[in-house]
Amino acid sequence: MTTLLGGMIFWRLVLAEASEDMGMAARGPLFERIAAAFRPLVFASIVGLVVSGLINYLSAPGHSKLYHALFGIKMLLALHVFAVSIIMVQPNNPRRTRLATGTMISGLIILLISAWLRRNF
Repeated sequence: MTTLLGGMIFWRLVLAEASEDMGMAARGPLFERIAAAFRPLVFASIVGLVVSGLINYLSAPGHSKLYHALFGIKMLLALHVFAVSIIMVQPNNPRRTRLATGTMISGLIILLISAWLRRNF
């Protein structure tokens, strides 16, 4: 999760701000190269998160209704992060910065829910 979320935070808060003064002619190819380099990390992160999430879920059964409700919200947000991350690293996507913003927010909410669930259950 750190790799995926860190990449989104970097894209939104550092790369988008640093490239603001560049024209689209210069920024477009730069964003394409960065997205191509980030693509394998996105897929590896998704696979790692799905495998570790299934192991964690199956190894600790018998939780309360509140746990399952929060876990369901966390899973829906995770699906959002996965889908948007895959869309974001596809070639010729001019809305990457906007996508990174939503993914960053969802990822931070996932981390908060995960920390609360781990601490309280």
